[in-house]
Amino acid sequence: MSEGDSKLEIQSFPKLASTQQYLTDAIGEGRLKAPVAVIAEEQYAGIGSRANNWLGEKGNFFASVAVPLNDLPKDLPLSSASIYFSFIMKKVLLQFTEKIWLKWPNDFYIDNDKVGGTITKLGGNVLVCGIGINLKKSSGGYRGIDVKISPEALLKQYLDALEKFPGWKQVFSEYRVEFELSRRFSVHIENRKVSLKNAQLCEDGSLMIDGKRIYSLR
Repeated sequence: MSEGDSKLEIQSFPKLASTQQYLTDAIGEGRLKAPVAVIAEEQYAGIGSRANNWLGEKGNFFASVAVPLNDLPKDLPLSSASIYFSFIMKKVLLQFTEKIWLKWPNDFYIDNDKVGGTITKLGGNVLVCGIGINLKKSSGGYRGIDVKISPEALLKQYLDALEKFPGWKQVFSEYRVEFELSRRFSVHIENRKVSLKNAQLCEDGSLMIDGKRIYSLR
């Protein structure tokens, strides 16, 4: 166990199957109590979008943060928690690369390449947010951000930014502009690939596509 500059406790591990699953289980079993964060040097069964695995090698970022619901902004729609947590990380990463942007609702991109993602999971009165980011190119050929910061230092900076808990309206006002970059992409909705070209971004972070409301429940 180690502690950073943040008030929030950080537990570090050389290897975990999934930081999010470990943290969810530990809180559920009473071994850990939110707020708390977990980081691993390697991750071999991380949880990705649509139940895909997010595999990871040393040097990349694999961390999860558990936050009590009472600590979150009162105006945050829980269905858009992934947007909220992801956008705060994206703002931290902007210190190192201006190319990083957030594709709706939870994917980090450099240009047209995905370099990471966020998954949020609600358990009782605690929200667990798992984040995986390729800080370097992976052996699978996946692009990395190529920034000169260690995963541990990035987590500490992220927690410092997160603990300020900006309101949803503040985050959304900035993300609304960035959403335009997502229009050239598609998302998977109910096992269907849906274009974002004509999507309307709503105030709660959901989308209106062909008259249907789509929420970012990830």
